Amino acid sequence: MLVETICSAVSAAGLGIAAITAYRKRFLTATRLAAYSLVPVGLVMTGAVGWISGMVFKPVVWAGFGVLALAWLLFMTTRAVERRGGGTRKERKAARAAQREAVAPAASAPSLGAGAGAAPAAAPAPSAKPKKAADEDFSDIEAILKKHGI
Repeated sequence: MLVETICSAVSAAGLGIAAITAYRKRFLTATRLAAYSLVPVGLVMTGAVGWISGMVFKPVVWAGFGVLALAWLLFMTTRAVERRGGGTRKERKAARAAQREAVAPAASAPSLGAGAGAAPAAAPAPSAKPKKAADEDFSDIEAILKKHGI
């Protein structure tokens, strides 16, 4: 009963301020104030205020909010770990398999580049037919670099 009275008083005060604002020829602001002032009365009339005030004083409701907060925290933690750790278990397994395949069976060094302490890679054996498409790609790149003065 007290909550309804307070909401009604707040609405009446807001409507009074809106009337004074309208008297000063600021109709847009007055209309906005009237709209905000009618919200508490509307909440009381729909029963939302009684529902909210009944919910606030029940310990079971607060325990429910705690459970929701815990679920949100767990969800955000798993998202952060997933972003940092490289994805799902299948993705990590595929990445390890791809890393093992980076070294050719007959190669003495990894094909992706030499790491710290690794022996320098041997020069590749000359092939009978050089690839013409790769040479053209490099010539295009060289032309672009020369154009920009690099």
